[in-house]
Amino acid sequence: MKPFIVCENLVKIYKVAELEVIAVQGLDLTVQKGELIGIVGASGSGKSTFLNVLGGLDRPSAGKVEVNGRNLLKLSDTQLDAYRRNEVGFIWQQSARNLIPYLTAKENIELPMTIAGVSPRQKRAWAQELLEAVGLWEHRQHKLAQLSGGQQQRVAIAVSLANKPSLLLGDEPTGELDSATSDDTLALFQRLNEQFGLTTIIVTHDPQVSKAVDRVVTIRDGRTSSETVRRANRTEEQTDAETVFDEYVMVDGAGRLQIPPEMREKIGLSDRVTITMSEDGGVLVKPVAGNDKKVGRDGRSPTITDEPPKVQPKGLRRLLDRWKAR
Repeated sequence: MKPFIVCENLVKIYKVAELEVIAVQGLDLTVQKGELIGIVGASGSGKSTFLNVLGGLDRPSAGKVEVNGRNLLKLSDTQLDAYRRNEVGFIWQQSARNLIPYLTAKENIELPMTIAGVSPRQKRAWAQELLEAVGLWEHRQHKLAQLSGGQQQRVAIAVSLANKPSLLLGDEPTGELDSATSDDTLALFQRLNEQFGLTTIIVTHDPQVSKAVDRVVTIRDGRTSSETVRRANRTEEQTDAETVFDEYVMVDGAGRLQIPPEMREKIGLSDRVTITMSEDGGVLVKPVAGNDKKVGRDGRSPTITDEPPKVQPKGLRRLLDRWKAR
């Protein structure tokens, strides 16, 4: 089966004044139709940028990104507008970005269909189905001020499904919710994914996301670093309540992989390693003998918890001048 989403060596560069910021650099990822995955990573790792590219809000700078057979790099502005309007549903951290406060829950859901020219009968039927799916049919006539934060986010989820998208994207949808409501919202994503067969990608910092999704992909420095996959088959020793995950390090198209910082620090990896094949067909990565890590002024090797060195203003100006002169 052909993947629903294919990203190969995806690059996104933002230009700020005379500076260029590489937000995504060489990201590789495939997603199957109907899959529910979570994207995690530190702030600034490229998660939201990647989501914006998939949703057609940003154009990629280079590489390949295909969604449901569409090459997003080759779409015209008109085609990209149609893609966003007809194929993608967005859910934001702030539910206000999805909702209009002076409309009721039902009216908010019906608005995108009204704009799209859906008939009144179809509009009412689909709005009712969505409100029932998110458990808010009894609150259909309530405005936002009459709903809790969790209920508002449920309405926002229903609004994102009003255009019957094939791809649902959530950017920190539980970021402003308490832990109990976050769990309920993630469980709702899981039910909607099963009910409507939607390909769903959730960017989040919520550590509980692994319980609700099939796969968790970690992005580090603009690249896919590792992924955690729910194991399909249980052993006889495991109960139904136990869920087992397998974690993998991702290898990109150029054969590159990212070794987690804590692992590099533990075994003393610096900038050179040796790679050898083991007798059982595995690969051994070892630090080069004598290639010690750099030692700081305090006489010890820096660790991943150390603060970065402070750059004085004069040094920063010299650095910028040298960069501009390149």
